[in-house]
Amino acid sequence: MNTVKAFGAHSADLPLAPLEIERRHPGPDDVQIEILYCGVCHSDLHTARNEWKNTLYPSVPGHEIVGRIVAVGNKVSKFKVGDLAGVGCLVDSCGHCSSCHEGEEQYCENGFTGTYNGPAFGGENTYGGYSQSIVVKESFVLHIRHDSQELASVAPLLCAGITTYSPLKHWGAGPGKQVGIVGLGGLGHMGVKIAHAMGAHVVLFTTSENKVADALRLGADEVCISTNASQMAQYANRLDLIINTVAVPHTLDDYLRLLKKNGTMTLVGAPAEPHPSLEVFNLIFKRRQLAGSLIGGIAETQEMLDFCAEHGLVSDIEMIPMQDINRAYERMLKSDVKYRFVIDMKSLS
Repeated sequence: MNTVKAFGAHSADLPLAPLEIERRHPGPDDVQIEILYCGVCHSDLHTARNEWKNTLYPSVPGHEIVGRIVAVGNKVSKFKVGDLAGVGCLVDSCGHCSSCHEGEEQYCENGFTGTYNGPAFGGENTYGGYSQSIVVKESFVLHIRHDSQELASVAPLLCAGITTYSPLKHWGAGPGKQVGIVGLGGLGHMGVKIAHAMGAHVVLFTTSENKVADALRLGADEVCISTNASQMAQYANRLDLIINTVAVPHTLDDYLRLLKKNGTMTLVGAPAEPHPSLEVFNLIFKRRQLAGSLIGGIAETQEMLDFCAEHGLVSDIEMIPMQDINRAYERMLKSDVKYRFVIDMKSLS
């Protein structure tokens, strides 16, 4: 085992602090990555503070990882030392259930293994990207084809990018489609960029009037202030698809009313508490659908990275040193970031 420096939490009520963790030596099918940058996801905060009531401590978050390969096992064929590579939200799955065979490891029926916080259905802890290096099976490592100068801004694509790309693709966002994005944060700003690049007509819904100009810059065709009832009424029965990125409980009926017949609202934000109950007639009378979506499989995540490279899409970021992570969490709770914090892992040296 190799000992590496990391940052993590020892309990829900303690701030993240320096610690050392053990990484395995690369096996025949493994890739060892020196982590250069790691994005900061709201899931990191939820997990570190045990808001989903399933955290394994010590907790080392981070699943938006980009870096450079420094060692490969003797059976590795798709990567070589020196390659740029990424690791997203999962590092293993059972490999033999129907979801895994379909390339949707995120829905593994036996529980995928998260990049941090261990297997979904129990097992040994895993440690994420708030660390100097990581060792991952080749089949869960991704090629980074963006310019190396953009690496820090690529990191959030490994979660925020695929979390929005997957439902946009699955529900057919594209030319002729009216797509709503609810919330302009880490997920929402990538939803706007990707939906626009797919050719959809994009409407951004936000509670913040000061985000209107930014939403238009990012690719929204229209912006609606969701606290303004008259503005919301203009979009009734109009949208084909809504990607709802908001990670706090709110009234879903306000957005279901905006869908056309057969329209779908997909939830990708994961609040710590349930949403208020909804009015079923908002679904029944228009055959609307309320759905959810969880990241993407490895093949689809690679497809997303290639799509973003082709269209010149990266995240809007604010770079921080590792030592500022606790302050970044507090700012993230206040939506005081445009639009994703990314940790410069040199600060751990």
